[in-house]
Amino acid sequence: MATPPDFKRRTLVKALAVSSLIPILGSNLIACSSGSNNFDLLNTTPADFNHGVASGDPLTDRVIIWTRVTPETDGQIWVSWEVATDDTFTNKVVTGSGNTSADVDYTVKVDVAGLQPNTVYYYRFLTVNKTSTAGRTRTLPEGAIDAAAFAVVSCSNYPAGFFNVYREVSKQDVDAVLHLGDYLYEYSADGYASERAEEFGRVVEPANELLSLADYRTRYAQYRRDEDLQAAHAAHPFIIVWDDHEVANDAWREGAENHDPDTEGSFVERKMAALQAWHEWLPVRPPVSMNDIIYRRFQYGDLLDLLMLDTRIIGRDLQYTYSDFATDGIIDVGKARAGFKDENRTLLGREQHDWLRDQLFQSSAQWQVLGQQVLMSRYHIPSPMLEALDPSLTPEIDVVKGTQALFAALDAKAKAPEDRNLEEQALLDSAVPYNLDAWDGYDFERDDILSFAQQLGSKLVVLAGDTHNAWTSQLKTSAGEIAGVEFGGTSVSSPGLDGEGLLGPDNAGFFGDQVIKLIDDLIYTNLVGRGYLHIIFTPEVVTATHRFVTTVDSREYSENEAAKKSFIVNRADMLLS
Repeated sequence: MATPPDFKRRTLVKALAVSSLIPILGSNLIACSSGSNNFDLLNTTPADFNHGVASGDPLTDRVIIWTRVTPETDGQIWVSWEVATDDTFTNKVVTGSGNTSADVDYTVKVDVAGLQPNTVYYYRFLTVNKTSTAGRTRTLPEGAIDAAAFAVVSCSNYPAGFFNVYREVSKQDVDAVLHLGDYLYEYSADGYASERAEEFGRVVEPANELLSLADYRTRYAQYRRDEDLQAAHAAHPFIIVWDDHEVANDAWREGAENHDPDTEGSFVERKMAALQAWHEWLPVRPPVSMNDIIYRRFQYGDLLDLLMLDTRIIGRDLQYTYSDFATDGIIDVGKARAGFKDENRTLLGREQHDWLRDQLFQSSAQWQVLGQQVLMSRYHIPSPMLEALDPSLTPEIDVVKGTQALFAALDAKAKAPEDRNLEEQALLDSAVPYNLDAWDGYDFERDDILSFAQQLGSKLVVLAGDTHNAWTSQLKTSAGEIAGVEFGGTSVSSPGLDGEGLLGPDNAGFFGDQVIKLIDDLIYTNLVGRGYLHIIFTPEVVTATHRFVTTVDSREYSENEAAKKSFIVNRADMLLS
């Protein structure tokens, strides 16, 4: 088996200061105990349910249910809840009640225990004057099961367009929704992807960039008023991890691209505020220790082990940009490759890295599934393409120059090695990763995980978000051995490489068709569509379908049948077809 890399020891408590935060993250949890639904006569403040209901983190015998109340006046608000096996709530199986207050932004969580495996339940909340909409959830199965299905989403940007993708997801027959991060965005009202926000009636609240706990809470409240997002949450349990924008753009363990300590104060304080709001507003089980702050396992019987990871906040070393390896816009390829292969650089952090290896080693399921944020596959392109298209290297993206480099590389690749001239071979040999924010920028750790999984015989399926575009790739070790497959999902609404200031829709469509010919492990990409991934696991086969909507610019939309693309993975050989 592969030997774990000798990472520098990371002390998560010091890096995150989470030890003091953990008690706060569970403070909106009402104890799960069956009891009376008679409201305390001293707590009769009317309150409404303006933010819907949600469920998440299902286990075989329990599930988190969530809501948020909006009181007419501040104070302690008494909330009751009911769980039943039918949507009329005739057969209630668990009930209870408790308080919420402004201390937790009037959010409510219940870890409902004593449930049966692989069972659909309905739930709702009540105040003295209102009853919430009903939600539908499902516990995890145990033992031998025939199939499990998921909708995989990420990158939902409120001002960028309507959440039509969430509406589509609400209609699907799936066991759970896997949200891989960027549930919201931290930018100000004139920030990223807000060009048409006023036209859409989706100008963000608050207008400023998110910095304080009150800021993050206000933005979550706005997102959770969206009727399409509410529909998806009410229809399915969510299993969620954060990415960077729940805190700040391109966040890492100790900072972020979109955080200036000189003008915005302590990054640790900002991060703590963001993580507290995340735990308050989402149906995630509060952590009881450092080890379950975010990464965790969900077992779907003997069929699959779903391992949800954090590749963003708790362990990540500062990501490189190509300006770190360039002079006058020209990349020093040798220097860049040495940086990516540094054995001391980590995306996961030592604790999570060891946890992941241990989970893979212990897993006896048919499939091992990683739900995480960033692309794991190798996406290497000739350096002249990057020098023309990477904003960190050029004052203005030069699509013509990038296209010329692309065609030259394709021409060279089409020739047998012995027929290439020195210039053509040098062009191909200059290939470097296109996205250093992904696993490509942490090559040593990636190969350690992939080699370990390959040696174990793991049937590895990696799910990724983050890029706002759709990808399907064959995962390989650095030695070229098949280690699994990866499906990168597109965004709910955030613009991808087709966005303003990048390639634009026409160029993105063109480049997407061409890079498949250039990147060996890449089987498919869609650089222009918004949508989600639908994936079904059976004991012998995985069927993954990239699904898209026709538009996010209007509430009038349909599923884009012409863009739909499906892939099958046979467990026997793990090859994509």
